[in-house]
Amino acid sequence: MAGRHKAVFRIRGLTKLYPMGEVTVQALRGVDLDLHEGELAVLLGPSGSGKSTLLNILGGLDTATDGSVHYLDHDLTHASERQLTRYRRDHVGFVFQFYNLIPSLTARENVALVTDIARRPMAPEQALELVGLEPRLDHFPAQLSGGEQQRVAIARAIAKQPEVLLCDEPTGALDSATGVLVLEALERVNRELGTFTALITHNASIADMADRVIRLRDGRVAEVHVNAERRAPREISW
Repeated sequence: MAGRHKAVFRIRGLTKLYPMGEVTVQALRGVDLDLHEGELAVLLGPSGSGKSTLLNILGGLDTATDGSVHYLDHDLTHASERQLTRYRRDHVGFVFQFYNLIPSLTARENVALVTDIARRPMAPEQALELVGLEPRLDHFPAQLSGGEQQRVAIARAIAKQPEVLLCDEPTGALDSATGVLVLEALERVNRELGTFTALITHNASIADMADRVIRLRDGRVAEVHVNAERRAPREISW
């Protein structure tokens, strides 16, 4: 992967401290990592390992205490809040554990909220087709299952055609069968759009669908494993 694709993110000595009263929590401790164009990377680790902190810094939702993070030629470490807002708007799609859909809007309308402000959006119908929801375009969230709502959230994230898709426990609130459908949608987006995708999970079996598995422990990269052959989500046992 590294030999064929350029680095989307270059992370060096990344450290993040959170002061909490008289105690300082060190969420990241000198992380060095390159993440590559078109890659599907799974971040594994127990609670408190630094996964979400790393994802939030990559997404411009948080900033480092020390070290550096470069997105292509852009230094996120020293970016202003206005620059980070523009970066999030133009380059990053987010998928969280909870769907955050607007109940009074249909699936199509929820996705259109993003396409109205994007630089080069795809049609909401196209984004929903990519995640297998063509028959549900005009359904409201209350008329959709949890897995379908999560796929609407994925369609909303990819409709602006971001270079980066960051997913924090996207199957955490779903049962295994529904989770497989969501993983299939993410895998298809990564394969067909070439979007760099990072996915946080506690489920080690999901790692089989990744190009690369990055294990974090105590705020450090403990292990990086390259998968010679990605497995389809339906082949993953939970």
